[in-house]
Amino acid sequence: MDNKQNYSAMTHEIESKYLSKYACKSADTKGRARPMDSCPLRTEFQRDRDRIIHCKAFRRLKHKTQVFLSPEGDHYRTRLTHTLEVSQIARTISRALRLNEDLTESIALGHDLGHTPFGHAGEQALQTFYKAFEHNKQSLRVVDVLEYDFKGMNLTHEVRDGILHHKSSGTPCTLEGYVVSYSDRIAYINHDIDDAVRGGVITEAELPESFVKVLGRRHGVRINNMILDIVNNSYGKNKITQSDAFSNAMTGLRQFMFEKVYIKSQAKTEEAKAIEMIKYLYEYYHKNTDRLPNQFRELMERFETEQVICDYIANMTDRYAVAMFENLFIPKSWTKM
Repeated sequence: MDNKQNYSAMTHEIESKYLSKYACKSADTKGRARPMDSCPLRTEFQRDRDRIIHCKAFRRLKHKTQVFLSPEGDHYRTRLTHTLEVSQIARTISRALRLNEDLTESIALGHDLGHTPFGHAGEQALQTFYKAFEHNKQSLRVVDVLEYDFKGMNLTHEVRDGILHHKSSGTPCTLEGYVVSYSDRIAYINHDIDDAVRGGVITEAELPESFVKVLGRRHGVRINNMILDIVNNSYGKNKITQSDAFSNAMTGLRQFMFEKVYIKSQAKTEEAKAIEMIKYLYEYYHKNTDRLPNQFRELMERFETEQVICDYIANMTDRYAVAMFENLFIPKSWTKM
């Protein structure tokens, strides 16, 4: 084998020949904040994907809540399995639309790296003290500042932009970023229904018939139909879009989930405890910044104290946050030495 063969250049040629004119080609990336030597095997977007998969924040997602706090059972989603489902859906859409699948996958795998312990409950708690805290901005902060021993991962502009703008209100600079945004919604609406049915919070019969008639009744059928609708309405266009019927049905089904699962269900009653626990942790570290790990204390020389405390707490997994709370606030039994 010729060790000097530039395989990434071959990928650039393939992308130029076969991808849509609206795709973001790897060769056209706006690059990184800090230049890096090119890789003979991988494009820049492939390198970003690998950097994300191998980072600690990605591994911690397996112990972070998706919707239900510490559920009994092995089959409920975590933040990690949610991320993998988003990635699968997004790659399927991008491949069908002849967009850049590597860029899409990188954004999808990194989009939730900044999520707090206990999901949106933890995010709500931290916003009490630091109004600017949002999980999408924190995901970008993870890859820009906190990962790789607080040096940042130095990802490409397009991946960073897609991570920041993955929320439905975002405006990504690439179609691949929009694909991830839609895929995030497709994934969580459907797997949250699946988990809620599994947990006895709702039944499939309760799903509004008007939405089911459009999207489909079964889990896999709904996902396939939603993907196909986006592909059919976006193919050959410089935008990612849905039909009005599917857009309205998805919005309606999401609202149904808020009413029946996300806010009012019995399964969410423990969230109030999680919120108070995160608040206790924040207030403790705000009064005792000397108890923060060394690297986070050093960050306070560059960033606001409130932001750094949020950095530390947002990095925690559910179980680590509980362990820290118990260590700080729960009295221990005295034992004679």
